[in-house]
Amino acid sequence: MKTTVEQLSPTRVKLAISATAEDLKPHLEHAYGHIAEQINIPGFRKGKVPPAIIDQRVGREAVIEHAVNEGMDGFYRAAIEETQIRPLGRPEADVVEWPDKKDFSGDLQLAIEVDVRPEIELPGYEGLTLEVKPVEVTDEELEKELETLRARFGTLSTVDRPAKSGDFVQIDLVATIDGAEVDSAKGISYEIGSGELIEGIDEALDALSAGETTTFESELLGGEAAGQKAEITVTLIAVKERELPDADDDFAQMASEFDTLEELRADLRSTVEKSKVFTQVTEARDQIVDKLLESVEIPVPEKLVEDEVHRHLENENRLEDDEHRAEVKEASEKSFRSQLLLDTIAEKEDIKVSQDELSQYIIQGAQQYNMQPQEFVQILQENGQIPSMVGEVARNKALAIVLDRANVVDTNGQAVDVSEFTKPVVESGPDADAEPDDLDAEELEADELEQPADVVEAPAAVEAPAAEEAPAAEEAPAADEAATEEAPAAEAKPKRTRAKAKKD
Repeated sequence: MKTTVEQLSPTRVKLAISATAEDLKPHLEHAYGHIAEQINIPGFRKGKVPPAIIDQRVGREAVIEHAVNEGMDGFYRAAIEETQIRPLGRPEADVVEWPDKKDFSGDLQLAIEVDVRPEIELPGYEGLTLEVKPVEVTDEELEKELETLRARFGTLSTVDRPAKSGDFVQIDLVATIDGAEVDSAKGISYEIGSGELIEGIDEALDALSAGETTTFESELLGGEAAGQKAEITVTLIAVKERELPDADDDFAQMASEFDTLEELRADLRSTVEKSKVFTQVTEARDQIVDKLLESVEIPVPEKLVEDEVHRHLENENRLEDDEHRAEVKEASEKSFRSQLLLDTIAEKEDIKVSQDELSQYIIQGAQQYNMQPQEFVQILQENGQIPSMVGEVARNKALAIVLDRANVVDTNGQAVDVSEFTKPVVESGPDADAEPDDLDAEELEADELEQPADVVEAPAAVEAPAAEEAPAAEEAPAADEAATEEAPAAEAKPKRTRAKAKKD
C-alpha cells in the first residue's frame, strides 16, 4: 500500500491511498465468507457457498464493495501510521478507482480528507510575569466561616409562629395540571430561602403558619410532566428554627481540636486564605493561557468548530439565535486553540499520564456527576471517551509546568507561591521508560495508562454540564465528535461520501 499527502490547509489534508490486489485479498476472502453466511442457496449449507456461486448469484460488484467497506478502516490507519499525520475529527473517504470486477485486478484508489493538528511554533513560556489579586481576608468573611461552622452544630426546635427565611419547615406538596394530580410528596424537610426546591416555594412559605395551605404556579423539575407549568399546593406541617451554639471557648473545643475561640478563628482565617490562594492560582492559569494565545497564531479546523457550535445551539434549542451563535463560536475557537497549544506543550515536555493520575481525574469527574466511579468509567468506555480524559489530564500537567516556570505576583508586588499546586507535577517528570504504543487507554486495569498528548476534544469550556446531569450512554461527556491518533475503530472509520456514485 502506498500513500501520499496533500496539504489542503494548515488544518486539513487529503490522503491518496493506493491499495494493491494483494492488500485487498484478505478483505475479499472475508467478504466471500460473510456473504456465504448471509445467503441461502439450495444444495449448499450456510457458510459453505463457494465463491463462484456467490459471483453468479450475488455478483462480484457486491463482493468488492463489501471488501472495500471492511478494509477501508485498516487502510486509513495504516496511512496515518505511514504519514505520521495527527488527525482530529472524522475522516471523509471517496473511492476514486475500483479494482476490475472481472478478476479483482488493479489497485484500489482512495481519497480521504481529514482535519489534522496544525504545526505550531511555540512562544517562549519561561519566566512569564502574571499579576493576580492579593489575598485579603475580611472580618465579614471570617465571621461567615464561623457562622457556617456554628450552623453545623446547631439544633432545630419547633416554634409556634409564621415561617420566615432561614427556618426549616416540614411540608406536603401536591402538583396538578388542569385539575389532575401529576405528582405529590409528603413530609419534605426544607430550609426556606435555600432555593433548593421548586421556584416560588420560598415566597409561598413566607409568613405561612403550621396547618395552613397555599397554592402557587411553577414549572415542574422532574417526573413525567417535567418542564410543564403546574399548580402547586403546599401544606405547612411544622416550623422549626435553628439555634446556634454560642461562639466561645466551649464551642471551639466541641467543634475543633482547639482550646480557645481565638485559636479557632486563626485556623478559619488560614482556611480562607488557602481558598483565596487557590483562586489566585486559577486566575494565573487563565492569564498564562491568554498570554500565550496572544503571542502565537493557531489555526483551528473550521468544521470541528462548526459542528461543536451546532451541537451546542441544538441542545439549547437556539439554532436561529445568530447573536448567541457568534458568542458560542468565539468561545469554541478559543477553547480549541487552548487545547492545541497545551497539547503541543505536553508533547514538547514529553508529558505522560499515569494510571493513578487518570484514575484520580475520573473519580473527580464521577463525583461531579454524582455517579459511582465504575459506572462513570463504563459510560466513558462505551462512548470512546477515555482517550479524551487522558488528553485533558496531559493538558492540566502541561499547564502546571508552564505555571511553575512563571513569576506570579499580586497587585501589591508580593510574590505568590504556587508550588503547592505545581510541585507534584513538576517533580514527577516524564516517564522515560513508558511505551505509549504498548498501553491501552481503554483498560483501566492496565499497569499504566499513557496516550499521545494531542487528543483534541470538543471544547467543554463553552458550557460545562450541570453537576446533576449525568452523561447518558448515547451522549458522551464533552467530545463525542473528536478523534485521536488512535481513535476507536467505529469512530475513526472513514465515511464514504461519493463512493457509490463513482462506482456506478
